[in-house]
Amino acid sequence: MISNRVTKGVDRAPHRSLFKGMGFSEEELSRPIIGVVNAKNDSIPGHMHLDQIAEAVKTGIRISGGTPIEVPCIGVCDGIAMNHRGMNYSLPSRELVADSIESMAEANAFDAMVLIPNCDKIVPGMLMAAARVNIPAVFVSGGPMLAGRRKGKVLDLTMMFEAVGSVHAGTMSEDELYEMENYACPGCGACSGMFTANSMNCLTEALGMGLPGNGTIPAVYGERIRLAKEAGMKVMDVLEKGLCPRDIMTIQAFENALTMDMALGCSTNSVLHLPAIANEAGVDINLDIVNTISSRTPNLCKLSPAGPYHMEDLYQAGGVQGVIKELASKSLLHLDLPTVYGNTIGEIADQAQIFDRNVIRPIDNPYSETGGIAVLRGNLAPDGAVVKRSAVASEMMVHQGPARVFDSEEAAYDAILNGKIQKKDVIVIRYEGPKGGPGMKEMLSPTAAIAGMGLDKDAALLTDGRFSGATRGASIGHVSPEAMAGGPIAIVEEGDIISINIPEGKLDVLLEESELQYRLGKWTAPEPKITRGYLGRYARMVTSANTGAILE
Repeated sequence: MISNRVTKGVDRAPHRSLFKGMGFSEEELSRPIIGVVNAKNDSIPGHMHLDQIAEAVKTGIRISGGTPIEVPCIGVCDGIAMNHRGMNYSLPSRELVADSIESMAEANAFDAMVLIPNCDKIVPGMLMAAARVNIPAVFVSGGPMLAGRRKGKVLDLTMMFEAVGSVHAGTMSEDELYEMENYACPGCGACSGMFTANSMNCLTEALGMGLPGNGTIPAVYGERIRLAKEAGMKVMDVLEKGLCPRDIMTIQAFENALTMDMALGCSTNSVLHLPAIANEAGVDINLDIVNTISSRTPNLCKLSPAGPYHMEDLYQAGGVQGVIKELASKSLLHLDLPTVYGNTIGEIADQAQIFDRNVIRPIDNPYSETGGIAVLRGNLAPDGAVVKRSAVASEMMVHQGPARVFDSEEAAYDAILNGKIQKKDVIVIRYEGPKGGPGMKEMLSPTAAIAGMGLDKDAALLTDGRFSGATRGASIGHVSPEAMAGGPIAIVEEGDIISINIPEGKLDVLLEESELQYRLGKWTAPEPKITRGYLGRYARMVTSANTGAILE
């Protein structure tokens, strides 16, 4: 066992004395040492209850003969960080999560780990760490929040951001907004739609790293505590088998995750995170694979913001397991792959049931024949851009309009709220990519303001930054290369005509090639916004979004 490095032999007497100073017994030190990586904190509603999950995990580990040692993990709430300097730190925190877990696992000589994430960057950061350290590992999230309810209406965080735009448009009063804020987020859990956190927790199941129910059992249900105990027991089975994350997270497993992504209509952020996780696992995923899988995978679910349903509805309908079953019926998944649960993906499909065909559509009657995410390319995005196709109104699938150019999210947001955006406009927000932001800020506020002001079926938005999983409308992100790296988005001028064709996967600025090259030849990079501290280092090391914004 790896833990023998710190528990066995005469030379480790000083190490054992430190353990005994913490109250560990000889019996506990004779058992496998299991790291319990807990992202609990009081700054994220999705994480406020993870102490209960961790205690349940530790119970499961002890039941099965292991010794749990709990260690912490940082986390950023994207909703609270939104639309201010804090959002610069959200994506970069993913790397800190991965690095800190590597440090704790290696320094403390863990034999295996149970990882307890819930929200946006914590899930992929933990998956990256699991692949990097490559000791047996099981994931159990904190689960999704229930949707809010008030006066017969279902509420969620997306509606709160969009309501701000409605107030500015004069279609909602401030009193109505205040009442909504009291009920939209009713308690603990990852925000209730198919936003980034829930997307990644569902994809963890599809990868084989989380137990069935990891993505959908509501946070407040006793079943979530039982799942955590089972995770603690299962990690001992995985340890005994010697089954490590890289044995599970193969190229076929990532293809399964991308297929699930398309069927569920997950957040565009998943296309940022899956390549980064794959990179740690030694697997190559590029945007061409994304489009290939999207082209053959039907979109079976329309959860908020794409539709009226929420995570609790997917849970009641049969969960990720039900979607696996439906996809397996048309041989769209690799079914013989192992999982931490002990069953193969195919065996999980065989045992699954579907209870609501409105929430999980039959594969022969999908919402669309192609997946929920599309990758666009063209002279404006030679290395690709990403759109959540399932959340785009049919009127906006093909669109041309004049560019309204902004060099920051804040400038664009002010223009939207002050009524300066017209129908047909294409809002271009640049210098917000991984290097330019720095940190590739998530832009829910501008897209929600567009929707709240009734322009989501008339105006488009594109950026080298990224969007929240709660974003809907013709919102195209991850434009690569980014502006700070000299990508063509840097030379778009006010009034240039932008052409968007989502069905054909095209994104172009209607300029002659000679004019495009002339402008690129004149372009010089602006001064970095931040040069010191963690963000300064991050900006110097990070790559463009098409690579998963990994660090070089």
